[in-house]
Amino acid sequence: MPLASPIIAIAAYLLGSIPTGYLLVRLLRHQDIRSVGSGNIGATNVLRTGGKSLGAATFLLDMLKGCVAVWLGVFIAACLTPAPAYRDAQALAALCAVLGHMFPVWLHFRGGKGVATGFGVFLVAAPLAALSAIVVFFVILALTRYVSLASVLGAASFPVFAWLLMEGNRSPFFFAVQIAVALLIILKHHQNIRRLLTGTESRFGAKQPA
Repeated sequence: MPLASPIIAIAAYLLGSIPTGYLLVRLLRHQDIRSVGSGNIGATNVLRTGGKSLGAATFLLDMLKGCVAVWLGVFIAACLTPAPAYRDAQALAALCAVLGHMFPVWLHFRGGKGVATGFGVFLVAAPLAALSAIVVFFVILALTRYVSLASVLGAASFPVFAWLLMEGNRSPFFFAVQIAVALLIILKHHQNIRRLLTGTESRFGAKQPA
């Protein structure tokens, strides 16, 4: 996809980089979400500092922008490539959308941790694996009330589920992107992991930074 690839990458990155949590809190609460709580623009910090409705809206919109990015990537590939490799187009769009969310150009490349957007991109590209991973997330959250631990283990489980459950073309690039996205999400949680190891991480429902 020599012609389609850069267009897919740019379009997916720009979609992923829309800072939905930042915009919602700025428009509805007249606050900069980066200056409250943990300073993160993702759904967890919005939930803790802006309320349940804003947190849910942030998660939903972050997820939807990931879905749209993958759909758009396939559409662009179909329009510009005679025999498009759909799996590779999905993978490229997924990676760039998550990178856009984590490193948005509009906020000096300081974005979220990629959980909701990562779920969105793979909900389209590998739905059974994405749903299995989100079940892991909720089980761990229910057992421990650590959002960060649930996010890390959910992300880590996704490539495994994808390998076991995905049908059709098993593109090496597609699986490489799945592993890369999972690793990026885990690395974005490095401070949370450090607090988990020291026993200072806050649990869901506590009024402490994420």
